[in-house]
Amino acid sequence: MIGVVIPAHNEEHHLGVALQAIEQARRDPCLEGEAVQVIVVLDSCTDGTAAIAAQHGAATCAVRARNVGTARALGATAMLAAGARWLAFTDADTAVSPNWLSAQLALRADAVCGSIGVADWSPHGEHAALIEAHFMETYSDREGHRHIHGANLGVSAEAYLRAGGFRALACSEDVDLVQALERSGARIAWSAAPRVVTSARRDARAKGGFGDALLKAVAARLALPAVNPSC
Repeated sequence: MIGVVIPAHNEEHHLGVALQAIEQARRDPCLEGEAVQVIVVLDSCTDGTAAIAAQHGAATCAVRARNVGTARALGATAMLAAGARWLAFTDADTAVSPNWLSAQLALRADAVCGSIGVADWSPHGEHAALIEAHFMETYSDREGHRHIHGANLGVSAEAYLRAGGFRALACSEDVDLVQALERSGARIAWSAAPRVVTSARRDARAKGGFGDALLKAVAARLALPAVNPSC
Protein backbone atom coordinates (compact mmCIF):
# COMPACT_ATOMS: atom_id res chain seq x y z
CA MET A 1 0.00 0.00 0.00
CA ILE A 2 1.08 3.58 -0.73
CA GLY A 3 0.35 6.24 1.87
CA VAL A 4 -0.06 9.89 0.88
CA VAL A 5 0.35 12.46 3.65
CA ILE A 6 -0.88 16.07 3.45
CA PRO A 7 -0.38 18.49 6.35
CA ALA A 8 -3.00 21.22 6.43
CA HIS A 9 -3.62 24.39 8.40
CA ASN A 10 -6.81 26.19 7.29
CA GLU A 11 -6.60 25.02 3.68
CA GLU A 12 -10.28 25.04 2.66
CA HIS A 13 -9.52 27.14 -0.43
CA HIS A 14 -6.86 24.77 -1.82
CA LEU A 15 -7.37 21.28 -0.45
CA GLY A 16 -10.15 20.21 -2.83
CA VAL A 17 -7.96 20.68 -5.90
CA ALA A 18 -5.08 18.83 -4.21
CA LEU A 19 -7.28 15.85 -3.37
CA GLN A 20 -8.80 15.73 -6.84
CA ALA A 21 -5.31 15.51 -8.31
CA ILE A 22 -4.34 12.72 -5.92
CA GLU A 23 -7.49 10.84 -6.86
CA GLN A 24 -6.28 10.84 -10.46
CA ALA A 25 -2.82 9.70 -9.40
CA ARG A 26 -4.18 6.80 -7.38
CA ARG A 27 -6.03 5.55 -10.49
CA ASP A 28 -2.84 5.43 -12.56
CA PRO A 29 -2.80 2.05 -14.36
CA CYS A 30 0.98 1.89 -13.84
CA LEU A 31 0.28 1.26 -10.15
CA GLU A 32 -1.28 -2.06 -11.20
CA GLY A 33 -4.11 -1.76 -8.72
CA GLU A 34 -1.99 -1.16 -5.64
CA ALA A 35 -4.01 0.50 -2.89
CA VAL A 36 -3.41 4.17 -2.16
CA GLN A 37 -4.58 5.73 1.08
CA VAL A 38 -4.62 9.46 1.74
CA ILE A 39 -4.50 11.19 5.12
CA VAL A 40 -4.90 14.91 5.77
CA VAL A 41 -3.35 16.01 9.04
CA LEU A 42 -5.47 18.85 10.39
CA ASP A 43 -3.09 21.10 12.27
CA SER A 44 -4.98 23.70 14.32
CA CYS A 45 -7.66 24.07 11.64
CA THR A 46 -10.54 26.44 12.35
CA ASP A 47 -12.13 26.48 8.89
CA GLY A 48 -13.77 23.90 6.61
CA THR A 49 -10.64 21.88 5.83
CA ALA A 50 -11.90 18.77 7.65
CA ALA A 51 -15.20 18.81 5.79
CA ILE A 52 -13.47 19.06 2.42
CA ALA A 53 -11.21 16.15 3.29
CA ALA A 54 -14.27 14.09 4.22
CA GLN A 55 -16.03 15.00 0.98
CA HIS A 56 -13.12 13.54 -0.97
CA GLY A 57 -12.89 10.38 1.11
CA ALA A 58 -9.55 11.19 2.72
CA ALA A 59 -8.78 10.02 6.23
CA THR A 60 -7.96 12.72 8.76
CA CYS A 61 -6.25 13.12 12.09
CA ALA A 62 -5.95 16.28 14.15
CA VAL A 63 -3.20 17.96 16.09
CA ARG A 64 -2.78 21.39 17.63
CA ALA A 65 0.90 22.01 17.01
CA ARG A 66 1.24 24.60 14.19
CA ASN A 67 4.31 22.64 13.27
CA VAL A 68 4.66 21.05 9.84
CA GLY A 69 7.27 18.54 10.98
CA THR A 70 4.93 17.28 13.68
CA ALA A 71 2.05 17.11 11.21
CA ARG A 72 4.00 15.18 8.57
CA ALA A 73 5.35 12.78 11.21
CA LEU A 74 1.85 12.13 12.58
CA GLY A 75 0.52 11.36 9.12
CA ALA A 76 3.47 9.10 8.34
CA THR A 77 2.97 7.16 11.57
CA ALA A 78 -0.71 6.61 10.72
CA MET A 79 0.13 5.38 7.21
CA LEU A 80 2.87 3.06 8.48
CA ALA A 81 0.42 1.61 11.01
CA ALA A 82 -1.98 0.97 8.12
CA GLY A 83 0.71 -1.00 6.30
CA ALA A 84 2.18 1.51 3.83
CA ARG A 85 5.37 0.37 2.08
CA TRP A 86 5.89 3.78 0.47
CA LEU A 87 5.15 7.25 1.86
CA ALA A 88 4.45 10.13 -0.51
CA PHE A 89 4.29 13.67 0.85
CA THR A 90 2.74 16.74 -0.71
CA ASP A 91 1.03 19.96 0.40
CA ALA A 92 -2.56 21.13 0.52
CA ASP A 93 -1.92 23.93 -2.01
CA THR A 94 -0.28 21.57 -4.51
CA ALA A 95 -1.68 19.55 -7.42
CA VAL A 96 0.26 16.40 -8.26
CA SER A 97 0.45 14.96 -11.77
CA PRO A 98 -1.58 11.87 -12.78
CA ASN A 99 1.59 9.72 -12.77
CA TRP A 100 3.09 11.29 -9.64
CA LEU A 101 3.11 8.11 -7.60
CA SER A 102 4.18 5.72 -10.35
CA ALA A 103 6.96 8.11 -11.36
CA GLN A 104 8.33 7.99 -7.82
CA LEU A 105 8.22 4.21 -7.68
CA ALA A 106 9.73 3.81 -11.16
CA LEU A 107 12.96 5.42 -9.96
CA ARG A 108 13.56 2.39 -7.70
CA ALA A 109 15.24 4.47 -5.01
CA ASP A 110 14.89 4.59 -1.24
CA ALA A 111 13.70 8.18 -1.50
CA VAL A 112 12.72 10.59 -4.25
CA CYS A 113 13.15 14.37 -4.18
CA GLY A 114 11.01 15.86 -6.93
CA SER A 115 10.93 19.36 -8.36
CA ILE A 116 8.02 21.81 -8.46
CA GLY A 117 6.33 24.13 -10.91
CA VAL A 118 4.10 27.17 -10.47
CA ALA A 119 1.25 27.80 -12.90
CA ASP A 120 -0.14 31.04 -11.50
CA TRP A 121 2.01 33.89 -10.26
CA SER A 122 -0.88 36.38 -10.03
CA PRO A 123 -1.03 36.37 -6.20
CA HIS A 124 2.04 38.62 -6.37
CA GLY A 125 0.05 41.25 -8.25
CA GLU A 126 2.17 43.88 -9.94
CA HIS A 127 5.30 41.97 -8.96
CA ALA A 128 4.17 38.68 -10.56
CA ALA A 129 6.40 38.97 -13.62
CA LEU A 130 9.36 39.93 -11.46
CA ILE A 131 9.08 36.96 -9.13
CA GLU A 132 8.40 34.55 -11.99
CA ALA A 133 11.58 35.75 -13.70
CA HIS A 134 13.51 35.23 -10.47
CA PHE A 135 12.19 31.69 -10.17
CA MET A 136 13.04 30.82 -13.77
CA GLU A 137 16.55 32.21 -13.34
CA THR A 138 17.37 30.46 -10.10
CA TYR A 139 15.42 27.18 -10.11
CA SER A 140 16.79 23.99 -11.63
CA ASP A 141 13.91 21.86 -12.90
CA ARG A 142 15.89 18.94 -14.31
CA GLU A 143 17.24 15.52 -13.48
CA GLY A 144 19.95 15.70 -10.87
CA HIS A 145 18.64 18.90 -9.27
CA ARG A 146 19.32 19.32 -5.56
CA HIS A 147 16.03 20.86 -4.47
CA ILE A 148 14.06 19.48 -1.53
CA HIS A 149 10.33 20.10 -1.26
CA GLY A 150 7.83 18.64 1.18
CA ALA A 151 5.32 19.18 -1.62
CA ASN A 152 7.04 16.53 -3.76
CA LEU A 153 8.79 13.92 -1.67
CA GLY A 154 8.63 10.14 -1.48
CA VAL A 155 10.38 7.60 0.72
CA SER A 156 10.13 3.88 1.40
CA ALA A 157 8.78 2.90 4.79
CA GLU A 158 12.01 1.09 5.61
CA ALA A 159 14.24 4.07 4.74
CA TYR A 160 11.95 6.50 6.59
CA LEU A 161 12.13 4.48 9.79
CA ARG A 162 15.87 3.91 9.48
CA ALA A 163 16.42 7.67 9.15
CA GLY A 164 14.28 8.43 12.18
CA GLY A 165 11.39 10.15 10.41
CA PHE A 166 10.38 13.80 10.50
CA ARG A 167 11.43 15.85 13.49
CA ALA A 168 9.17 18.48 15.07
CA LEU A 169 10.55 21.38 13.05
CA ALA A 170 8.41 24.37 12.09
CA CYS A 171 10.40 24.77 8.87
CA SER A 172 12.88 22.78 6.75
CA GLU A 173 11.59 19.50 8.15
CA ASP A 174 11.89 18.11 4.63
CA VAL A 175 15.56 19.13 4.35
CA ASP A 176 16.25 17.66 7.77
CA LEU A 177 14.71 14.32 6.78
CA VAL A 178 16.64 14.12 3.51
CA GLN A 179 19.88 14.86 5.34
CA ALA A 180 19.07 12.06 7.78
CA LEU A 181 18.34 9.76 4.85
CA GLU A 182 21.72 10.61 3.34
CA ARG A 183 23.47 9.86 6.62
CA SER A 184 21.70 6.51 6.82
CA GLY A 185 22.99 5.51 3.39
CA ALA A 186 19.69 5.75 1.55
CA ARG A 187 19.68 5.81 -2.25
CA ILE A 188 18.09 9.16 -3.17
CA ALA A 189 16.80 10.05 -6.64
CA TRP A 190 16.88 13.77 -7.44
CA SER A 191 14.38 13.80 -10.26
CA ALA A 192 12.10 16.07 -12.27
CA ALA A 193 9.97 13.08 -13.34
CA PRO A 194 7.39 13.19 -10.51
CA ARG A 195 5.60 16.45 -11.32
CA VAL A 196 3.64 18.80 -9.06
CA VAL A 197 2.31 22.33 -9.42
CA THR A 198 2.20 24.41 -6.26
CA SER A 199 0.80 27.82 -5.43
CA ALA A 200 2.67 31.12 -5.29
CA ARG A 201 0.35 32.50 -2.63
CA ARG A 202 1.44 35.37 -0.42
CA ASP A 203 -0.04 33.96 2.80
CA ALA A 204 2.88 31.58 3.34
CA ARG A 205 2.24 28.90 5.97
CA ALA A 206 5.82 28.31 7.13
CA LYS A 207 8.52 30.85 7.74
CA GLY A 208 11.52 29.82 5.68
CA GLY A 209 9.45 27.66 3.31
CA PHE A 210 8.80 28.09 -0.41
CA GLY A 211 6.19 30.82 0.00
CA ASP A 212 8.42 32.75 2.36
CA ALA A 213 11.33 32.41 -0.06
CA LEU A 214 9.22 33.99 -2.80
CA LEU A 215 8.31 36.91 -0.57
CA LYS A 216 11.94 37.48 0.34
CA ALA A 217 12.96 37.31 -3.32
CA VAL A 218 10.44 40.02 -4.19
CA ALA A 219 11.64 42.17 -1.30
CA ALA A 220 15.28 41.72 -2.31
CA ARG A 221 14.65 42.67 -5.93
CA LEU A 222 12.67 45.72 -4.91
CA ALA A 223 15.03 46.60 -2.03
CA LEU A 224 12.06 46.57 0.32
CA PRO A 225 11.79 45.11 3.84
CA ALA A 226 10.86 41.41 3.78
CA VAL A 227 7.27 40.55 4.70
CA ASN A 228 6.84 37.94 7.40
CA PRO A 229 4.47 35.06 6.52
CA SER A 230 1.27 34.57 8.45
CA CYS A 231 1.32 32.18 11.39
